[in-house]
Amino acid sequence: MKNPQYNFAYLLFLALVSAMGGFLFGYDWVVIGGVKPFYELYFNIADIPTLQGWAMSSALVGCIFGAILSGLLTDKWGRKNSLILAAALFSLSAFGTGYADDFTLFVVYRVLGGLGIGLASTLSPMYIAEVAPAEYRGRFVAINQLTIVLGILVAQIANWGIAEAIPANFNDTDILNSWNGQTGWRYMFWVELIPALLFFFLMFVVPKSPRFLAKAGKEEDAKQVLFKIGGMGYAEQEFDNMRSTLNDDEGKKISIAELKGKKVFPILVIGVVLAVFQQWCGINIIFNYAEEIFSAAGYSVGDMLFNIVITGSVNLIFTFMAMRTVDSWGRRKLMLFGAAGLAIIYALLGGAYFFEFSGWPVLVLVITAIAIYAMSLAPITWVVLSEIFPNRLRGLAMSIATFSLWIASFILVFTFPIMNSELGSYGTFWAYSIICVAGFVFVKKRLPETKGKSLEEIEIELTKEK
Repeated sequence: MKNPQYNFAYLLFLALVSAMGGFLFGYDWVVIGGVKPFYELYFNIADIPTLQGWAMSSALVGCIFGAILSGLLTDKWGRKNSLILAAALFSLSAFGTGYADDFTLFVVYRVLGGLGIGLASTLSPMYIAEVAPAEYRGRFVAINQLTIVLGILVAQIANWGIAEAIPANFNDTDILNSWNGQTGWRYMFWVELIPALLFFFLMFVVPKSPRFLAKAGKEEDAKQVLFKIGGMGYAEQEFDNMRSTLNDDEGKKISIAELKGKKVFPILVIGVVLAVFQQWCGINIIFNYAEEIFSAAGYSVGDMLFNIVITGSVNLIFTFMAMRTVDSWGRRKLMLFGAAGLAIIYALLGGAYFFEFSGWPVLVLVITAIAIYAMSLAPITWVVLSEIFPNRLRGLAMSIATFSLWIASFILVFTFPIMNSELGSYGTFWAYSIICVAGFVFVKKRLPETKGKSLEEIEIELTKEK
């Protein structure tokens, strides 16, 4: 087959619509940080640490169950219909959290938003991977990470733009009775309704994944989608590739037991370890330390705009770099770069804390860590997870990997204060440096390069007898 003439405008439309799940993931995850000082006073939980923690972490519970739900739904409903459900959950959560006058109801809507995140974080990159041609799949899947970063930026901007300035002499009662304390925080949640409803309606326009259609036996529908992407020759070749990996499984029901097979289980292990490593690489510790680090460097982080410029802009710029390099450098090289780079940065940060350094050198190390993560482990992990699992089991296996990622995130958040108390700031960074070294070794030994290969070629390579 001659080089197909891809319909890049159509591909970009499909990727951007699906990646709106990533945008809402980023917005929903971050918006609560700017709302926190106001809803805590409104619900009278400012002096109750357990309820403060529950309000912040309730969405994470939803994420975990959303990842499980994605595995139950995606291979029956398909990627498209499951993403429509995610969009509906985001819309309901955005409206409900802003509308709630009762703390319990507020938490319920936060959990619903978490369910949406759990679904979207699994399904958005999977859908993009299943429609994108092999040679461009990496950068198209990376669009999902780009939209996550944009969602984070928009949430920060919305929080900063909606909140009215608070005079320095205001006490908690003044803040509670202010526009921010009664109404403003609700608008911060309601802004999410705009992209959530847009996502919901646009998902009805995009087609179902051609690989899901092929698995469901809808040959002509699958070919039609592939034809719109790359023409008749491309459609015929891609469909033949799909059938070659699905023929042996015709009519069989998907079972969790299949994941224990000697061909599939090693792939599942790779996916789960990479998902856990993306969290345990410690970048969230960087963000948790940001206020102290920036303050020690002589900057005020009370100004939300400063946070946007520093962390948000670096995240955005280096996510674009990941999109430019993922299909040229390759997934494996970028993952190794990220693991090694973070290991070195954490070792240096640990040393800075041990020797009580501060100022701009520490700030440079923090920004460098964010940059390395943004162009490597953050987007590339999702690219790899979306492409290494067999077609027939991709939905179920991807949900298990994503479930593992959110469990790892919960453990990270839970253990951080304990580690910080027992090991000190320097010991915590050194511990994460060791984890990054272990991640480097695992990637080097176990992760094959997948750039430029069709999903079926990857499946055949990874499941062949060793």
